[in-house]
Amino acid sequence: MRVLSCIVTEHNLWLVLLAAFVCISGGWITLGLLQRAEKTQGLQRGGWIFLTAVAAGSSVWCTHFIAMLAYEVGAPVTFDPILTMASFLLAAAGSSVGFAVMLSRTPRLAPELGGAGVGLAIATMHYTGMMAYHVDGIVEWNQSYVISSVVLSVTLAAFAFNQAIRRPWRLAPQAALVLLVLAVVALHFTAMSAVSVTPLATDAGLADSYALRAMAVAVAGGGLLIIGTGVASYMIDERASRESIEKLQHMALNDLLTGLPNRCSFSDYLRGEMERAKEDGAKLAVIGIDLDRFKEINDLRGHKAGDQALKAIGRRLARLIKDGEFVARVGGDEFAAAKRFLNQSELLDFVARLEKTMFEPIRIDDFETVTGASIGVAVYPDDGIDQERLVSNADLAMYRAKADIGRAVCFYESRMDEAARARHTLAQDLRRAVELDQLELHYQVQTSVSTGEICGYEVLARWNHPEHGQVPPSEFIPIAEESGTILMIGEWVLRTACRQAASWDRPYKIAVNLSPVQFAHADLAKLIHSILLETGLSPARLELEITESTIIADKSRTLHVLRQIRTLGVTIAIDDFGTGYSSLDTLRSFPFDKIKLDRSFMSEVERSIQAKAIVRAVLALGKSLEIPVLAEGVETNHQLEILRTEGCDEAQGFFLGRPKPVGQIFQPDHAADDGLGSSFSGRIPPVRMRRR
Repeated sequence: MRVLSCIVTEHNLWLVLLAAFVCISGGWITLGLLQRAEKTQGLQRGGWIFLTAVAAGSSVWCTHFIAMLAYEVGAPVTFDPILTMASFLLAAAGSSVGFAVMLSRTPRLAPELGGAGVGLAIATMHYTGMMAYHVDGIVEWNQSYVISSVVLSVTLAAFAFNQAIRRPWRLAPQAALVLLVLAVVALHFTAMSAVSVTPLATDAGLADSYALRAMAVAVAGGGLLIIGTGVASYMIDERASRESIEKLQHMALNDLLTGLPNRCSFSDYLRGEMERAKEDGAKLAVIGIDLDRFKEINDLRGHKAGDQALKAIGRRLARLIKDGEFVARVGGDEFAAAKRFLNQSELLDFVARLEKTMFEPIRIDDFETVTGASIGVAVYPDDGIDQERLVSNADLAMYRAKADIGRAVCFYESRMDEAARARHTLAQDLRRAVELDQLELHYQVQTSVSTGEICGYEVLARWNHPEHGQVPPSEFIPIAEESGTILMIGEWVLRTACRQAASWDRPYKIAVNLSPVQFAHADLAKLIHSILLETGLSPARLELEITESTIIADKSRTLHVLRQIRTLGVTIAIDDFGTGYSSLDTLRSFPFDKIKLDRSFMSEVERSIQAKAIVRAVLALGKSLEIPVLAEGVETNHQLEILRTEGCDEAQGFFLGRPKPVGQIFQPDHAADDGLGSSFSGRIPPVRMRRR
C-alpha cells in the first residue's frame, strides 16, 4: 500500500505515464535487439550486444530520470551532473555484461544469471541516480524497502530473460516484455517508497514545475531518439537479412546461368503437381529435353559461347510457358518441363511449342546456329505413379528420341523398359566376357592400291555371346564405353593382338583402334610400352587408330599422350577422316602417320560427284602433307580402280578381304578372286573396336 500511495500522492501522474511509455518502448526494442544478437556470432554478436545494452540503458535511465522529475518532494531539487551521467553508463555497462553472459549459454543457467545481472545493473543505476538527486531537506531511508526493490529487480529481470532466451511457450516474448517492465517499475517505485524527505526552511525557492515537465519531455525525447536509433538499426539489418535470405533462396532454387528453376525446384513442383493431379483426376506430363549440338558449340566456339546459347534458350523457355506449365534447367545441357492437362491436344500443343523453340536459330556474336533437342515425354499416371519412375521414363523416351535421327519427340512406351533391362543385362555379361573367353580377334587385310601387296591388318573384336550369339559391335562397344569395361577389353585386345602378331612369320603391321575412354587412362603410353616388352612385338609393327572425336574431347591432353606413344616408335593413324568438323586443324596440331578415309565416301564414290571430289581432295591433302591415305570400305573393283587412278596409297574392304580369325588370315581369299561376284552383295560391315 505504501508503494501505491507513493505513486498516487507523491508523483505527477502525467510524467509517470510518460515514464511508463518510455519504459515499455525501450523494453520492446531491447528484447528485439537481443533476439537479433542471439542469431549472430563473433564480432557481429558483440556489436549487437553493445547496441542492445545502449538501448536498454538509455530506456531504463530515461524512465528513472522522468520518474524522478515526477516525484513531488515539496523542496528545492538539484542534480549532480557527474553522478547523473555515471548512472547512465552503469546501466549500459551492466546490461552489456548481463547480455553477454546470457547469450554465452556456457553455464546451464546463463539466461537467468545474465538476467539477474541486468536487474542488478538497473538497481545500481537507480541508487547512483538517487545519489545525484540533491534535495533541500532531511532524507531518511527505509532499509527493508531498499532491499525489497533490489530483490524485485533482480528476480523479475531473471524471469524476464528466462522467457526471452528459452521461450518455453507461445506467449514467451510478451511475457518477457511484461516482466522486464515490471522489473524496472517495481525497482523504481519500491525504492522511492523507501525515501522520506522532510523539507528544511531555507530561502531557496521551489523548482519550477513547468521547467521540470519540460526537462522530463526533453529527456523522454532524447531517450526515444536513442531507442529509435536501435529500431532503425534493427529494421535495416532485418531488411538486409531478409534480402540475403531471399537471394540465397533464389540461388538455391534457380539456375544461376539461365535464371530458370533448377532440379530441386523441379522436383518440388513435380511433387505438388502429382498430388493435385491425384486429387482432381487430371494428368501430368513430365518432359525431358536434351540439346543435340551443345557440345559442338562448346568445342567450336568455347564455353562462353555455350553459356550464351544456354541463356538464350532459357529466355525463350521462360517466355514460352503459360499457366499450368513449368520449365527448369536440370543439368549442363538438359532441361525438364511439366504440364497438367485434361485433353491430349493441350499436351501436344505444349510439346509442339517446346520443339519449335528448341529448333529456332540462335545468333551468338558473329555466327548463327541451331542447337536442336531430343524430347522425351512420360505421362502420370499412365507411365508411372511415383516421381522417380515418371522422370526415369521421360529420360528413357528422350534417349530413344536421341537415338532416332528422324525424330525429335518421343513418347514413353513400356517396351523401353524391356530394352533398358536387356541393355543392363548385356552390360553385366560384358564384364565377364574376357574372363570367360567369349571375345575373339578377327583381322582384315590392308593392301597397297598400286601393287596389291599386303601392308598390314586391322584388328577387329567380336563377342560371341553364349545365348545371343554374335553381338553387333554397334551394340556392345557403346555399352563397354558407358560402363568403363572398354578399358579392360581394350587392354585385352591390344595384348592379344601384339602377342599373335609377334608369332607370325611375316612382319606385317597391325592396326588397333583406341576408344576415347582409353585416353582417360593416366598411364596409356606406359601400358602400351609394357605390352610391347611383354609380347616382343616391334613398335614399328603397331599402329594405333584414333578418331577426331577422341582428340576434341581433351585436345591438349590427348596430343600429349599421342606424342608419348609416338616416342615409343608406334605409328598413329587418324580414323574416320572427313566426318569430323576440325579435320584440318587436327592434322595441323599433330603430324599423323596415316589418314584413314571414312567408308561413307567409298559407298557413294561411284555415283556421287561430291563424294568423288571429297576423296580426291583428301588424297591431295595427304600428298601435300606427305601422309599416306588408306581408304576404308572398298567393296567393288570399280571403287578400287577409282582409288588407283586418284593415287590412293592403301585400301581396305570386303573386296580385298573379309575379317577372319587369326588362323585363317594367311589362307587365300576366294571371295576376292571372284571379282564382282554375288558374294559381295548384302555385305555386313566388319565388327570394329569403335561405333560405326
